[in-house]
Amino acid sequence: MTERLTALPPAFLQAGTSSFTDFAAAVAPNVLPGARAESPGASVADLAPHGTTIVAATFPGGVVVAGDRRATMGNMIAQRDIEKVYPADEYSIIGIAGSAGLAVEMVRLFQLELEHYEKIEGAPLSLVGKANRLATMIRQNLGMALQGFVVVPLFAGWDLARQEGRIFSYDATGGRYEEQAFFSVGSGSVFARGSLKKLYRPDLTATEAATAVIQALYDASDDDSATGGPDLTRRIFPIVMTATADGVTRASDDAVAAIVDQVIAARMRRPDGPGAPLL
Repeated sequence: MTERLTALPPAFLQAGTSSFTDFAAAVAPNVLPGARAESPGASVADLAPHGTTIVAATFPGGVVVAGDRRATMGNMIAQRDIEKVYPADEYSIIGIAGSAGLAVEMVRLFQLELEHYEKIEGAPLSLVGKANRLATMIRQNLGMALQGFVVVPLFAGWDLARQEGRIFSYDATGGRYEEQAFFSVGSGSVFARGSLKKLYRPDLTATEAATAVIQALYDASDDDSATGGPDLTRRIFPIVMTATADGVTRASDDAVAAIVDQVIAARMRRPDGPGAPLL
């Protein structure tokens, strides 16, 4: 054991920062996404799969996040069952839109960042602290974003101090913004947000909130070719995760399928979706 420790570089044996990305930047900066070789002025974004659309909504007792399963490469469908929603830690969720490969890499690095902090400090970050850490990681990817490899996450979770679900959005430069009630990112976000404007109520139950975000994804797929709708023949459905005081849970495929089947049955009668009162 002692021989293995002495074989490690000195940086691994020193008391260091609670930030894993800062540690990685010091000892192996080449492993970070933002430190990759760049070609200023060249955009190769269409050569890599892109993922959209992510939707989140709060409800009394938590927050729900859902994402469609399609990844596109230019006008081609690159993947039909990509996963864009992940647990960041026990009480928070991250959904990703943008360059799929970099986005998945950022999610794994963010999960490691939160775990590293908790092990070093002996306590987890606050929800706002997690949101700020994610903003820093996005800012470190700015060089890649300028080439078209943009990663735009949507972060949400259960705030243990305030005992409520909260949603945070970002821009490509790492700007962090707290959203109220609901939000969406990705190419279909405009349509998803418009749908939620009509369907959202602050007193939704967890199941009703999950139904609302699935309705929103359906509306996004109806108008945005980069957003995939429910794939009934292959039985591929949106990923739905919920963060509450009990932690993060992922809805089973059977549970999501049951909601999707209800949504589809209703759309067969009313293709443009459920109506809402004028006032």
